[in-house]
Amino acid sequence: MDLVLIGTLLLAVLVGISLGLLGGGGSILTVPILTYVVGMDPQEAIAASLFIVGTTSAVSTLSHARAHRVRWRTGLVFGAAGMAGAFVGGLLGGFVPGTVLLLLFAAMMIATATAVIRGRSRRTAAVDDAARPLPVARLVLDGFLVGIATGLVGAGGGFLVVPALTLLGGLPVAVAIGTSLLVITMKSFAGLAGYLLTVQLQWPTVLAFTAAAVAGSFIGTALAGKIPEKRLRTGFGVFVLVMGVVVLVQELPAAISLVTPGACPGISR
Repeated sequence: MDLVLIGTLLLAVLVGISLGLLGGGGSILTVPILTYVVGMDPQEAIAASLFIVGTTSAVSTLSHARAHRVRWRTGLVFGAAGMAGAFVGGLLGGFVPGTVLLLLFAAMMIATATAVIRGRSRRTAAVDDAARPLPVARLVLDGFLVGIATGLVGAGGGFLVVPALTLLGGLPVAVAIGTSLLVITMKSFAGLAGYLLTVQLQWPTVLAFTAAAVAGSFIGTALAGKIPEKRLRTGFGVFVLVMGVVVLVQELPAAISLVTPGACPGISR
């Protein structure tokens, strides 16, 4: 087993830990790993990340459900709208140049990291989700928009869903994290369906990465609630911000060459 493969699988474990612990961050880590470490094309990396994150999130959802941290009614409404948006985003993503997708991805990472570092206003539900009116129209709209972002660039899942579920669904943060995994599962497979119409995956690599991420998700779920949320999110936010800047710097020369052909010879995506 070569060092690149070992390193890739270790990074996959970190992806699973992030999903199990934070209810998000999977694709934000997976797409750069598959692009820059494994060497996949951007469209293939995004499509693969949707399968990896969707499968890992499904396993984590069951783990959180056993701890009563999933609100099925809220998650299914948000997730159904997200599936429609993710399929549209995934379908469009297969026709967008890889460099453009990665620039959008970098912008999503930087915006998400900034929101995580600054923090978002959250409220804790005073009553159980089953006992309060469900803002269906707003959940459907937000779910659809978040779904388009997820399907298009393979990102924007948990770190957009968790605040939305907290503010709109009135869920405690721990419950919003568990519920977000249900939403991410639904949206990821819908986005993958859109991509598979135009993209072929390296299934042995994808399945190996997925297995390692699932293993990591059990660690993340076990750690959920044991690490101070503010400290954890701040540290993760800084890491995502750095990753976003790295991707942006990597892709800017190729973007310039698209706008002004010949400006950066030898660069193609």
